[in-house]
Amino acid sequence: MKYYIETTIETDFDSAVEKVKEELKKEGFGVLSEIDIHEKLKEKLDVDFRKYKILGACNPPNAFEALKAEEHIGLMLPCNVVVQESSQPGKIMVSAIDPVASMMAVDNSSIEPIAHLIKDKLARAIEQL
Repeated sequence: MKYYIETTIETDFDSAVEKVKEELKKEGFGVLSEIDIHEKLKEKLDVDFRKYKILGACNPPNAFEALKAEEHIGLMLPCNVVVQESSQPGKIMVSAIDPVASMMAVDNSSIEPIAHLIKDKLARAIEQL
């Protein structure tokens, strides 16, 4: 099973990051964390890596339901969305975790409907890019 939802868009990196945040917001997600992998690898290893950001997205009502249903589900939160430069100039790859695939490791059937709902929301956000 593929563990992510993806698309490639034609724009610059910073515009892509902003557009992803906008589309996530439309689906009820907030971005709780933003990790600039390009910057961190330069800082920690002194290597040049393509522009690559990990956005930690959270849909509070659904996260709350998941947390009530499964005490350790916080290990799987937030939903990561990756924005990265492609090897093709002017193309940016955007991918999001497929929560249905990642929740297969959780033995709790009450989580399934929440995972499907979040997958639909993430897929819509990605499709709108």
